[in-house]
Amino acid sequence: MRLGLALGYWGRGPSPDHVPLAQEAERLGYDSVWTAESWGSDAFTPLTWIAAQTSRIKLGTAVAQMAARSPTTTAMHALTLDHLSGGRMMLGLGLSGPQVVEGWYGRPFPKSPLSATREYVDVVRQVLRREAPVTLDGRFHSLPYRGADATGLGKALKPITHPLRPDLPVLLGAEGPKNVAQTTRIADGWLPLYWSPTRPEAYALPDLPEGFLVAPMAQVRVCDDVREGLLPVKTMLGFYIGGMGHAAHNFHADLMARMGYEEEARRIQRLFLEGHRQEAVLAVPDAFADEISLVGPRERIAERLELWRKGPVTDLLALAPDEESLRVLAELNR
Repeated sequence: MRLGLALGYWGRGPSPDHVPLAQEAERLGYDSVWTAESWGSDAFTPLTWIAAQTSRIKLGTAVAQMAARSPTTTAMHALTLDHLSGGRMMLGLGLSGPQVVEGWYGRPFPKSPLSATREYVDVVRQVLRREAPVTLDGRFHSLPYRGADATGLGKALKPITHPLRPDLPVLLGAEGPKNVAQTTRIADGWLPLYWSPTRPEAYALPDLPEGFLVAPMAQVRVCDDVREGLLPVKTMLGFYIGGMGHAAHNFHADLMARMGYEEEARRIQRLFLEGHRQEAVLAVPDAFADEISLVGPRERIAERLELWRKGPVTDLLALAPDEESLRVLAELNR
């Protein structure tokens, strides 16, 4: 099982720790480093900054939001960074949800998310292969554009720049069973948001193609007090399950429910939406936060790490807050 460092997205501003953490992860033998985006910092610019100050570690987006860019624009970002980094780019994509897609990007959330994702990946693959001008008679991503307001002058094009790797890895962040199943057919890997090594049945994961990547993120924290160490995990869960989606349309809450915590997920949602955010965080069960993270003393993390190794996970992406936790995880994974 390879290790990756997941840096997420910025809060109020850039973190001064991200580049030093990425450099330390590279020194420790980590295979990859990943950045994200929500409605603030973008995923590609910080990754390019890290690429310029590292030499070996792979560079991934976990995830770049599809609504933020047309698929050809995303492919341009990926092929450009792949060239600049000497072939280290891994493109992780995610659909996000209606609140962000319509509220931030000002685009309609697709009524058929599976089709929209499939078309998006198709266009990205065409750009990276550069075998012919990019064309798609799609419902969501039509190239050339053929809408009612089209001029009719659009021309199918190939990228001017020759991609460094036509097989640049494309991974998808997917949560629903149908989306996960499609991911195994059209992508090179899957980026689970919450992964419990004791509940693989919750994901309805089909037989995986050879070489397929399963790369979940997990908060990693070496500490003496497990309960205290779980608080950042619960804070993240309270925000995502309570606030990252509408009360009737929250993919994260639905996933928690499928993992056996339906009553708790709905309570967290209710508290958060009523404005009781701290209570929502405290309502996250310690058991749930614990099973999707690696928190506690070194010996406890070593024991729990064995559970992650026994399943289909190929890459563990550590949301690690400090260099000690990075180092301990690297030592335990040798």
